[in-house]
Amino acid sequence: MDFDFPLRKIIHVDMDAFYASVEQHDHPELKGKPVAVGGGSKRGVVSAASYEARKFGVRSAMAGYIAKRNCPELIFVKPRFDRYKEVSQQIRAIFFEYTDLVEPLSLDEAYLDVTENKKGNPSATLIAKEIRAKILDRTGLTASAGISINKFIAKVASDINKPNGQKTINPEEVISFLEDLDIRKFYGVGKVTAEKMYKLGIFTGKDLKEKSMEFLDQHFGKSGRYYYHVVRGVHTSEVKPHRIPKSVGAERTFSENLSSEIFMLEKLENIAVELERRLLKSKISGKTITLKIKYSDFTLQTRSKTLPYFISKKELILETAKELLYQSALKDSVRLLGISLANLNTEKKKEVEPKEEISVQLRFDF
Repeated sequence: MDFDFPLRKIIHVDMDAFYASVEQHDHPELKGKPVAVGGGSKRGVVSAASYEARKFGVRSAMAGYIAKRNCPELIFVKPRFDRYKEVSQQIRAIFFEYTDLVEPLSLDEAYLDVTENKKGNPSATLIAKEIRAKILDRTGLTASAGISINKFIAKVASDINKPNGQKTINPEEVISFLEDLDIRKFYGVGKVTAEKMYKLGIFTGKDLKEKSMEFLDQHFGKSGRYYYHVVRGVHTSEVKPHRIPKSVGAERTFSENLSSEIFMLEKLENIAVELERRLLKSKISGKTITLKIKYSDFTLQTRSKTLPYFISKKELILETAKELLYQSALKDSVRLLGISLANLNTEKKKEVEPKEEISVQLRFDF
């Protein structure tokens, strides 16, 4: 078969346990030890974990007390986001030595389109090796990379040889690679979706590929079309140097559980002030306000409302957040509140869906 869309040379670079690795690099006494960034306070949550800590089941977003229970020798360190941003900028500068088509996903990962690059190097695989070597030389940190014809496959591939490795999926390998791939490793398939797919008899890419568009639409809604295409190697999203956020938010975890809406109003006001600051800094406004509530048992609830006009001021944000808070009774005491704004004035028209009939030209040097 032939792909009848342009094949690109995409690299996905993902730093290895970035925050924790920065701490271990800056504090040599932490090297080789289980380290968690954040999570040290009574109500703290782990932001990142070193590979030594991950062996004990410590993961990001895990409550600190659970992490400590899993790994009694765990060392908690306070996050230093200014430092992480500084190192991230060093890494990003390396990317720009090769291409201006760099799309950061966060401080520790990015997509690069090197189809045409500043070095005139036809091999994306060799470019990825050079970039990883430069990152190690200049920052002392290791990175992993995935290389393939589109962002989706490059993202999946970067996780295969972690840490400090890379994986290239050549054009002629794409279909067989996706067919053999465990459905849990498909980017965009979370735990809940994976469980649903298992119940439908979908365990691998091959199983997914056997399902019709109608079947996937029926069971997964809009995501069904995405799954139908990516398992066939079709993902036409370009590397966007200026990635547009889909939402902006702020949240707070409390040192003590809050049991009454009255006690939450002051917290919501502080959150609204922070959200307004972020919106004004980015010159963004939006229409859809979402209130995030995390209860003491860690269950999560969201309540949303879409307004007929764009807002960015804290007064209007807070007014709507209060309305959402009182929308229905709380089911338990609350440990976290958050407010986010979506349906932003930065959003563009959605990409045109790729063609369903595809064919592949295999002569493409990686």
